[in-house]
Amino acid sequence: MVRRSRAPATIVVLSAVVAAATLLPLLYLVLRAAGAGGALGGLLFLPRTGEILLRSLALVASVTVAVVLVGVPLAWLTTRTDLPGRRIWLVLATLPLVVPTYVGGFVLVVALGPKGMLQRWLEPFGVDRLPEIYGLPGAVLILALHTYPYVLLTVRASLIRLDPALEEVSRNLGLDAWESFRRVVLPQLRPAVAGGALLAALYTLGDFGAVSLLRYESFTWAIYVQYQSAFDRSLTAALSLVLVFVAALILLAEARTRPRWRGGRSGVGAGRRARPVRLGGWRWPATLLCAAPVALGVVLPVAVLAAWVVQAMAGNRPLVFPTRAATNSFGIAAVAALTTAAAALPLAVLTVRFPGWLSGLMERTAYVGFAVPRIAIALGLVFFGAAFARPLYQTAAMLVFAYAILFLPTALASLSAALHLVPPHLEEAARGLGRTPWGTFRAVTLPIMWPGVLAGLALVFLLVMEELPATLILRPAGFDTLASSVWSATSEALFAQAAVPALVLTLLSGCSIALLYRREDRAR
Repeated sequence: MVRRSRAPATIVVLSAVVAAATLLPLLYLVLRAAGAGGALGGLLFLPRTGEILLRSLALVASVTVAVVLVGVPLAWLTTRTDLPGRRIWLVLATLPLVVPTYVGGFVLVVALGPKGMLQRWLEPFGVDRLPEIYGLPGAVLILALHTYPYVLLTVRASLIRLDPALEEVSRNLGLDAWESFRRVVLPQLRPAVAGGALLAALYTLGDFGAVSLLRYESFTWAIYVQYQSAFDRSLTAALSLVLVFVAALILLAEARTRPRWRGGRSGVGAGRRARPVRLGGWRWPATLLCAAPVALGVVLPVAVLAAWVVQAMAGNRPLVFPTRAATNSFGIAAVAALTTAAAALPLAVLTVRFPGWLSGLMERTAYVGFAVPRIAIALGLVFFGAAFARPLYQTAAMLVFAYAILFLPTALASLSAALHLVPPHLEEAARGLGRTPWGTFRAVTLPIMWPGVLAGLALVFLLVMEELPATLILRPAGFDTLASSVWSATSEALFAQAAVPALVLTLLSGCSIALLYRREDRAR
């Protein structure tokens, strides 16, 4: 740690401004909901409100169980076994992150829904109609397919760090591979499993695109309908706060269980990798297990999108490349990524170089954008802009501000991890040689941090490109993005027209993931 008695006032002030900005939409939601008066209780205690809330909780619980059942085996197979091509399967199994859930939702409807592509192929065999996929089953399938990588990545990171000596002792004591995993490895993985499941649960709670396309009436759907139809939007703010309250309960439940799940090494541990478990006759069933989510989460969406484009071209139907939407998406994502990284930088410096209660409080405050559902953040900014910032209301600047709040935790995590890799004595030496603080940062700190900065920028860029609820609510009039273009086309059942921006969006998102993996390979 850099030897300073206290953090520079500039760093503290900038960090405080950023932390306060993240709380702004949440605080204004509270103020706006308070203005609902007696109508508030009538809305919140309606049987219909409770029914929709229970539907949302059922969706969150179902998806959380599903992602654990899929993500944990995939992490173990691609990290601790002799699975054929396990590195390739790891990359492929991560790719569902690049396909937005609303794209997966409309592909599922087109491919597997009643009167869909699969049903037409089966018509010669007497199949007139496939079972309904709308509702809870379809929503769980899509959201689980697109969120299991959260569990996969967190569990894999823990598996890499675990001491292999504990497993070797258990095997020497007569346990087989399965018993050793269940009794020795799995208890140590519980924090990682809980962390990945928490991410999937919060994402599911705030998802809007997939549940809307699959006609599942979740709380986000109810909030959006109330926002679009109601003249008095105080009730919309109240519904948003209910969603915030549920998210807080999920975070509290995870935090209360975390202290009891403390795994770790009995000593300093062995600086070596665990010997791969031989799958034997289970190699090919394990390969099929890895292939199933990849086929449904990546291959199927891309194949259906490409098929729609080819059919449209073969039938001479006009397909318009969304040049303007792609330009808007790329431009605002780039600006938002740079803005978010700039906002996260003082917080990263404060938390890494000057740890304490104040820096810890500001860091936790910055994670509000991740814990609070995105539609609630967007609505809070709508109310704030309409009341106090009319010049910014429905402008690109307000949209960038929303993206910065939503994805600040992503940039902060990357920058903090990168700053931890900078030896403090190098900065102290530069200051001793006469460099100013800014000169030290530019000449010493930033070059070492640069790979982590690029990773943070790529992640924020990817998330902004895919963001739908905040974009639909806060975008300026006539400002189309790839995400909003996909949404508009699918809402009007123009699937061929939706396929073009969806493919472009998937390709650009895939490039961001490729950049992250390239950085990881270089770090190794």
